[in-house]
Amino acid sequence: MTTHGDAVGPSAQSAVPAVTNEKQQVKAAIDPSDRTGGGRVSPANPEVPPQLGRLATGLSRLRAALGAAAYPLELPSADEARRVGEALSAQLDDYLLPRLARLDAPLLVVVGGSTGAGKSTLVNSLVQTPVSTAGVLRPTTRSPVLVTHPDDVQWFAPGGILPGLTRTGQASTASDTIQVITTPTIGPGLALLDAPDIDSVVDRNRKLAAQLLAAADLWLFVTTAARYADAVPWEMLTTARLRGTVVALVLDRVPTDAAGEIAAHLGEMLTANELGSAPLFVLPETTLDQRGLLPDAAIGPMRVWFAQLAEDANARFTVVRQTLNGALAALTPAANGLADAVDDQIRTAQALDERVEAAYRTARRVTEDGLRDGRLLRGEVMARWQEFVGTGDLVRGLESRVGHLRDKLISAISGRPTPTQNLRVAMESQLVTLMRGVAADAAEQAYAAWQAHPAGEALLVPDLQHASADLPQRADRLVRDWQQWVLDLVRTEAGDKRSVARGAAYAVNGAGLAVMITVFTSTAFIPTGLEVAAGAGSAVAAQKVLEAIFGDQAIRALATRARAELLTRVDELLATEAARFTERTAAVRLETAQSTLLRQAAAEVEKAREELALTGSGS
Repeated sequence: MTTHGDAVGPSAQSAVPAVTNEKQQVKAAIDPSDRTGGGRVSPANPEVPPQLGRLATGLSRLRAALGAAAYPLELPSADEARRVGEALSAQLDDYLLPRLARLDAPLLVVVGGSTGAGKSTLVNSLVQTPVSTAGVLRPTTRSPVLVTHPDDVQWFAPGGILPGLTRTGQASTASDTIQVITTPTIGPGLALLDAPDIDSVVDRNRKLAAQLLAAADLWLFVTTAARYADAVPWEMLTTARLRGTVVALVLDRVPTDAAGEIAAHLGEMLTANELGSAPLFVLPETTLDQRGLLPDAAIGPMRVWFAQLAEDANARFTVVRQTLNGALAALTPAANGLADAVDDQIRTAQALDERVEAAYRTARRVTEDGLRDGRLLRGEVMARWQEFVGTGDLVRGLESRVGHLRDKLISAISGRPTPTQNLRVAMESQLVTLMRGVAADAAEQAYAAWQAHPAGEALLVPDLQHASADLPQRADRLVRDWQQWVLDLVRTEAGDKRSVARGAAYAVNGAGLAVMITVFTSTAFIPTGLEVAAGAGSAVAAQKVLEAIFGDQAIRALATRARAELLTRVDELLATEAARFTERTAAVRLETAQSTLLRQAAAEVEKAREELALTGSGS
């Protein structure tokens, strides 16, 4: 059994805001202003002003913007943004939107505090009956307990305050429920909610406690003489102050001989933290009665204070207005901070994308250089080209079908591929090798660039370090499709060229292969530099044949178009490879408008708040 001492004397209480039985001083402790309401919403003005509708609309838009905003990249601002975004969304759902919809609902007093501070005992004592389990085992309060007058129970039905928590009439260990208890010993117009410990060893309990405190019209913070200076409670008190929540404090289990000193020190701490005007109740050490309740000598003044608050609609409404106004005022800077975090995400995503684009731009440039500097004419391609054109087969093939028929016959008898097939395969192999090389290099460069950035590193998976597994097959298909495109181009451009027409398909193949060879050089067979070393003499021979068929300008145009088409297809291939990276930042790129929406919605809410003037000053 917890023991308590005698009541604190008047001298001890004089060091902190006085709490007396006088009704006027009870109101003064709440600091009401202009309770008649004037032109504002109030019990004296039951008509809903248009500003309230605009405020509700603005809050709904802000809630939608908060729900749409995301912070997937691991940045220094991301964790805080996620936490703040979740907290704002929860407060809008749990408190602001439901409270604005029913301003005349009972005042909700959330009783919160540290482990073992005596919250449940206090609630039971205030309503003079055991309604919330109290004990020495921790955590004691697992699911919150809401105590209300029978006439007020409909206000706390599902869909109102804290809509995400299931209502139940029975005690529960589930943390997503609220046990609703009715008793006539609590006055109508006021409800008490016993919350889990704010420093509970159970993570869910701590989060639930914070959620409930954000839904409070008035937070009754309970601490003890031994723990009133702990860090966690003061963090929560600071949050309540910044949010504008009205706060009252209970200093429990105070030794009689140290009451003055402890109360004075707590008062100094409250003043230093801009909470000096908060009402403070000092409860002495004393013995609980047989039902586990505090004796009336200790709890009586506090019970009277709450009874008078419950009876005075204007005083209750003053508390609601002050807390509501503070919570609304805190939305704009918080939402603007979230908008800044969204902008940070977008800038980072753009920077990561640029690193990928730079790697694949390099790949494209290397490919284009490879088509211009003659390197692809070396080795197998040159040997097969010389085999194809050096013996005169190209010319004979263009002039008649004899060459074509001869090659088919020889190929059928010997089983060896024709020179045409050899050349096409050699060119395909060179191009595929080039593309596989540049794609692999680009993947490594992009991977390394992201690895050097914390946000990029978090997005990486091992497969990104290499080109796609199916890249060789796609590159093969790309080259074969391009070769067919070149043949179709030659066939179309040949038209009525009789020399090609006589050669039919074989002539088209020969001319097409010659056009493909031109793509492997930069000057349409004007031999310079590396092209000379690569055997440009044979290329010149091909140029002469093609010029005789198509004309000088036509062959240059064909080569240019074929090269452009190949590079276009390579661009598409590399873009698909790059997309493996950029698809991981795609969600952030979709957030471009979200920061604007957050700022606009917050500004709309702030304007409506100022127009509504809940506390008379609009601030």
